[in-house]
Amino acid sequence: MGFEILKPGVMLASVLYALIGVVVLWLSFVAIDKLTPYKLWEEICEKKNVALAIVVAGMFIAIGQIVGAAIHG
Repeated sequence: MGFEILKPGVMLASVLYALIGVVVLWLSFVAIDKLTPYKLWEEICEKKNVALAIVVAGMFIAIGQIVGAAIHG
């Protein structure tokens, strides 16, 4: 392994994959928000719906694992 991780190309690829992962995670949240009959963000932030926040957190963890596995190979 060594210091190969500190090479600029490797670091740039890591940052690029991280940005792609965040974009895919955000797009999946937007898509699920459109599919539900209410606004997820409004329910969580304004109405303080803790149960929905836990469900959305689980969704983020699951989608994050899927994106991470897809990027890692």
